[in-house]
Amino acid sequence: MDIESVKQSSRPESKMKMILVASIAAGVQFGWALQLSLLTPYVQQLGVPHKWASIVWLCGPISGLLVQPIVGYYSDRCKSRFGRRQPFIAAGVALVAIAVFLIGYAADIGVSCGDSLFEHTKPRAVVVFVIGFWMLDVANNMLQGPCRALLADISGSDPKKMSTANAWYSFFMAVGNVLGYAAGSLRSLHKMFPFTVTKACDIYCANLKSCFFIAIALLGLLTTLAMVYVREDTNDDQCTEEKGEGGVLFLKEITGACKQLKKPMWILLLVTCLNWIAWFGFLLFDTDWMGKEVYGGEVGKGHLYGMGVRAGSLGLMLNSVVLGVMSLGIVYLVSREGAKKLWGVVNFLQAICLLMTVLVTKLAKTHRHASVNKLLPPPAGIKAGALIIFAVLGIPQAVTYSVPFTMASIFCSNSGGGQGLSLGVLNIAIAVPQMFVSLLSGPLDAAFGGGNLPAFALGAIAAVVSGILALTLLPSPEPDDSSTETVLAIV
Repeated sequence: MDIESVKQSSRPESKMKMILVASIAAGVQFGWALQLSLLTPYVQQLGVPHKWASIVWLCGPISGLLVQPIVGYYSDRCKSRFGRRQPFIAAGVALVAIAVFLIGYAADIGVSCGDSLFEHTKPRAVVVFVIGFWMLDVANNMLQGPCRALLADISGSDPKKMSTANAWYSFFMAVGNVLGYAAGSLRSLHKMFPFTVTKACDIYCANLKSCFFIAIALLGLLTTLAMVYVREDTNDDQCTEEKGEGGVLFLKEITGACKQLKKPMWILLLVTCLNWIAWFGFLLFDTDWMGKEVYGGEVGKGHLYGMGVRAGSLGLMLNSVVLGVMSLGIVYLVSREGAKKLWGVVNFLQAICLLMTVLVTKLAKTHRHASVNKLLPPPAGIKAGALIIFAVLGIPQAVTYSVPFTMASIFCSNSGGGQGLSLGVLNIAIAVPQMFVSLLSGPLDAAFGGGNLPAFALGAIAAVVSGILALTLLPSPEPDDSSTETVLAIV
């Protein structure tokens, strides 16, 4: 990185660009929060059994496995007059709008195509939902990869700025989570959009539609602000495109990138992989756990399950508040304790929280067995214990959303590779464990009585192993010496 680029990256307007680009994460995460808190119960309302619900979520890791590396590769080489990253971000926003329409109106489209209102399983609605859901995950991956790559471009080769950029991205993810979970916990949001309630769509479904309308508006506003204010350098040397077949070049590039990875990057991928095995089971079934195990409800029967899901949304909102606060302190903590030590320690905290779900579940079951009225929600102490678990998990989650991406960007910068492709390779280490958990959690839970605890216990084990590897094997990233000296000389 030359002196002029460092000067540019140190200007106040560069920081504003960083914040505007990172703010897109709030719009993306608003919709993702709705997915996590509302869509698993919604899928089961459409008639998909619990043990198969996790299969529906396979679209996320599969699209992440394929889409992010491809988008990263082509965004590194895009020569559009609008820049390398922005065309992909704009396309992602357009796909999000189409996808959430299909998801929200799946029941209506299904009934209009022949589904019965009186049958539990609505096959046509499920098909529409799955198409929209897969499209939404493809769109989210089209957005997130280029956004993080654009942040790395703005940061130049300065490791501190990369860490700050990813911390801002993590912070805005928390903001989006808070807004999304807050919206998901509201029972009367559909009154803002009265047309959402139809004969095929009850109040729960209408609230989901209303939330998605707000999500589209927020994402569109934030993306427009970022794209208007942030102008990419279309004369960047990395914008060159090799001649030849694009698909062959991509395969050669991704294969070459994997072959040239050094030992520190492979260890980073391994720790990331185990870390996401720990996360995905809880992220997939957290509100379902609250509805079934903590509140003792059943899908479509009585009011307890719905109360539990709403309580889970409140827990996720608390989680996001802690995530946001922790994100603001990550740069300081990394500079004080080191990235590997911080990541390793919080992985053990994550394991403890996941194991505590077993204790809360046992206490809730004991209370129900001793209670005369089985239709009452759990006492305040049990609900508080569950909500504390959600909140404390925001600490390791903030580190997971920031530290691995910063380390990958630094490794990439030192090796001279494209940021888009390097972050796509890192996303493979996130997508593969998600596929593993999606395929395994349903049969695993069914084998132990249909609950969510086996997937949580598996996550606790993975978190412990991930923490051990982070502390013992993961090296601290060392920035390029010449870049660091230049930055220090200017600052």
